[in-house]
Amino acid sequence: MPELPEVEVTRLSLVERLRGAQIAAVRIGKPLRWPLGCAPESLVGHRVHELTRRGKYLWFALDAPGALNSGAGGLLMHLGMSGSLNFSAQHAPPGPWDHFDLATDRGLLRLTDPRRFGAVVWSSAVDEGAAGKLLARLGVEPFETGFTGALLHERLRGRKVAIKTALLAGDIVVGVGNIYASEALFLAGIDPRTRSSRLGAARCERLATAITGALARAVQAGGSTLRDFRDTHGASGAFQLEAGVYGREGLPCKHCGTLVRRIVQAQRSTYFCPQCQRR
Repeated sequence: MPELPEVEVTRLSLVERLRGAQIAAVRIGKPLRWPLGCAPESLVGHRVHELTRRGKYLWFALDAPGALNSGAGGLLMHLGMSGSLNFSAQHAPPGPWDHFDLATDRGLLRLTDPRRFGAVVWSSAVDEGAAGKLLARLGVEPFETGFTGALLHERLRGRKVAIKTALLAGDIVVGVGNIYASEALFLAGIDPRTRSSRLGAARCERLATAITGALARAVQAGGSTLRDFRDTHGASGAFQLEAGVYGREGLPCKHCGTLVRRIVQAQRSTYFCPQCQRR
């Protein structure tokens, strides 16, 4: 599924093209995870003021018709398990998996989501209504100065779950999904089965650095494309080609040559090197 790097790649490819764009029409296909929360026609005439990201969510802040910086709520978007956004000057007819269209005077933004676990919801503000509820429990952003080894150490204290499971929860640090949790733990030399409370300050510092580094490298590589993800230009990500352990079960570790193992944690595949990563 799209994780933080894929969502950030999507945002970066859209922000300049959509900033200031005026909404001309909104089309909704088959129902997504949650209802839009407003009449689609009520969005016509609004302009996209800014496009930001919180965790794996995109926030399209809107201006009221005929006014700048007036604030008219916004659209919170999640790509779900298999969603991707495409932006094109051509308004092609929607396909069976195209469930949301935002037509603007710059082009058409289309959400394609075969499994329909994605969502587009309107809220009066990013911290109010449906958006506020969905974002309220998210942890710190990994690229912000507030995310440190000390914070990680404090938040992990007393947690008895495996460190990989704790990272996936998203209430400590957001956006570290399955791929990048495996990669960060590999870079930090930590066995993914290690109980969270056993990580000392030094290992938490290494892990925080590894998380930020893995996510930054993935953004630079255009994200990871395992099945469905494409950026808004239709290009695939390339991070999966340079992954240290993810998807490399039975292949030699790039550091020590030991065969990479795969286990299942919280119903998700975890990849690790039994030699390089210690409990």
